[in-house]
Amino acid sequence: MSGSTTLEKVESIAIGAFDGMHRAHQELLRRLGEKGAVLIIKKANASLTPGKERCRYTQHHCIFLPLEGIRHLDAKGFVALLRSLFPHLKKIVVGYDFAFGKGRKYSIKDLKEHFGGEVEVVEEQKLGDISIHSRHIKELLEKGEIELANQMLGRLYSIWGEVVFGQGIGAKELVPTLNLLVTKFLLPKPGVYATYTEFEGKKYPSVTFVGQRLTTDGRFSVETHIIDQELTQAPKEARIYFVRYLRPNKRFDSLQSLKAQIEQDIQEAKEVLSKY
Repeated sequence: MSGSTTLEKVESIAIGAFDGMHRAHQELLRRLGEKGAVLIIKKANASLTPGKERCRYTQHHCIFLPLEGIRHLDAKGFVALLRSLFPHLKKIVVGYDFAFGKGRKYSIKDLKEHFGGEVEVVEEQKLGDISIHSRHIKELLEKGEIELANQMLGRLYSIWGEVVFGQGIGAKELVPTLNLLVTKFLLPKPGVYATYTEFEGKKYPSVTFVGQRLTTDGRFSVETHIIDQELTQAPKEARIYFVRYLRPNKRFDSLQSLKAQIEQDIQEAKEVLSKY
């Protein structure tokens, strides 16, 4: 949690888990003024934007509260905690389905009754007929429906990880790749994707594989090939932005046939990214 000096300046807060910081979440944040902050309820299942990744998508100060530390509070106790954290709090912004307390017992009505200040409720946000929710975005990613997930997010879905040593086969017999150790992020459906890969302040067109290496050692990996670039040295970490699902993972009879398919993947990724 941040220092008391910062919290004393806060006059408005948006409350939620904010996993994804998607378009519906951004509607809440737009209702905050210059003295606003984001109160993030930490849950174990945050995997679209785990931990402080959420702070990447807002200019407002982020304050984290563990769910386990507040779920026992009743409405009066919850509001008392908010007032103790933010002594100059005048406004609370929540989504239409906001609930709190043990078993989500307390509603927006209870929040308004005990707070006394302004409580702004943001209506349901939709993309077509689909309500924009983190759970829907997760379902889309698990199906490989990247483009629809990105529309709900309002940006390209991205993950980042440490670059680690792979099999060593790529550069010698296939194509060179960066192998990422990705933790906490939800990985999309196994397969091959048109992507951008960012490291050391630059973003490059790329093609990325997620899944078990069925043709070689069978191990799970996240590997990205930087298109039309020769890297003299691998970066320490990289971020991958997913643009489009190209094809499912499959086993090949030989490294030669796998390489031929990879070359097709690269060409297709080039075409996709040239139009993006």
